[in-house]
Amino acid sequence: MSVELLDGGIILGFIEDDEAFNGSVQDRFAYLDTNHDGLLSYSEMLKELQSLRMIETHFGIDVKPDPEELAHVYDSLFVQFDRDSNGVVDLEEFKAETKRMMVAMANDLGFLPVQMILDEDSFLKKAVDREFMKLQSDHVYA
Repeated sequence: MSVELLDGGIILGFIEDDEAFNGSVQDRFAYLDTNHDGLLSYSEMLKELQSLRMIETHFGIDVKPDPEELAHVYDSLFVQFDRDSNGVVDLEEFKAETKRMMVAMANDLGFLPVQMILDEDSFLKKAVDREFMKLQSDHVYA
């Protein structure tokens, strides 16, 4: 984990960089696809959904959510990814929903930088790293 400065522009820049975004999504998809069938089942996605800890923390403090409520949240998130409702998520569905969620986050953040604690392998951390590398390369060639 690391503390990073982030704004909506950094996220949008990452999404618009097809090579960086698509490569990151494909890497995460391959990591989650533990049986290597090219599809994500609910059980394969559950680990990723649980890592989001959406209702297990309140302002950084662990709370014990109702197990039924938690299961409902995970079910709802899986349904958002499973756009064709066939019970599994393919790469295109995973990419489309990941993009939709990141665009929503970028819009919510706006263009004022905020500090966030990011996991090293998160999409947001990859967006920050991409921006840092871009700034370094722009500086070298300036």
